[in-house]
Amino acid sequence: MEWLNRMKDALDYMESRMTEPLRIEEVARVAHVSPFHFQRMFGMVTGFTVADYIRKRRLTLAAQELAVSKVKVLDVALKYGYDTPESFTKAFRKAHGITPSAAREPGAVLKAFPRLSFHLSLKGDQEMDYRIVEKAAFQVIGKSWVVGTSEGENFRKIPQLWNEANSDGTSERLEFIGVHPNLLGICSDMDMQKETMTYWIAAEGTEETDPQGYETTVIPAATWAVFTSVGPMPHAIQKIWERIYSEWFPSTGYEHTGGPEFELYLTGDPGAEDYVCEVWIPVMKK
Repeated sequence: MEWLNRMKDALDYMESRMTEPLRIEEVARVAHVSPFHFQRMFGMVTGFTVADYIRKRRLTLAAQELAVSKVKVLDVALKYGYDTPESFTKAFRKAHGITPSAAREPGAVLKAFPRLSFHLSLKGDQEMDYRIVEKAAFQVIGKSWVVGTSEGENFRKIPQLWNEANSDGTSERLEFIGVHPNLLGICSDMDMQKETMTYWIAAEGTEETDPQGYETTVIPAATWAVFTSVGPMPHAIQKIWERIYSEWFPSTGYEHTGGPEFELYLTGDPGAEDYVCEVWIPVMKK
């Protein structure tokens, strides 16, 4: 219930300042968590980045204002954080399918993105097993891509990257190079302001491992919360991610550190009902 109230307070704070500059540090302060943890939590629970949500809400409010008043388009653009009429028109057209001026026309069809609300859902019917692991820094070898997180781009792009890696032999080569025959899907350098992150398809290595032309990076030492997923991919592991952020984080004294997180894919048939893989998230006590 405490987590629910804090998220509600953060939403109320954002809604009350839609026509003002919004600093994520202040929003997170209202929720009593770090800026990174708030944004990661918000995105995983709602399916939107914080920036997505604010943008959609501002464009909804702007459309309503244009439809019922004679205020200038420029004034509305400036009011809702757009520096130029051109940038406002581009964003408005993307959201509503028409220009700001057309929104004044009788019968104009506008899209409304309502404010979010959080509700308490009593679950507890299924235990959630996890373990806490202290792991030293380790090197990984693989390929990386910068992927956008706005409007769910990462959810569409990452499966495509895996399909390519599986079809062009990358996955098989990394399994051979790595010290373990287990591949990693790593999310790192998550920039909530730019709405991007770096995604790696990789294998664990050592300083002595020959990368054979692939990229290398170091995953820093951390305390990890490790969750086991059992079931066919991708549904089973997606369900675990959902439960981590909607059930586990709100009910424990842990917070995301902001470091890289990854999925560990064990050997076996990913489509099998008993396929096992893991989610590793770097955590710290609040």
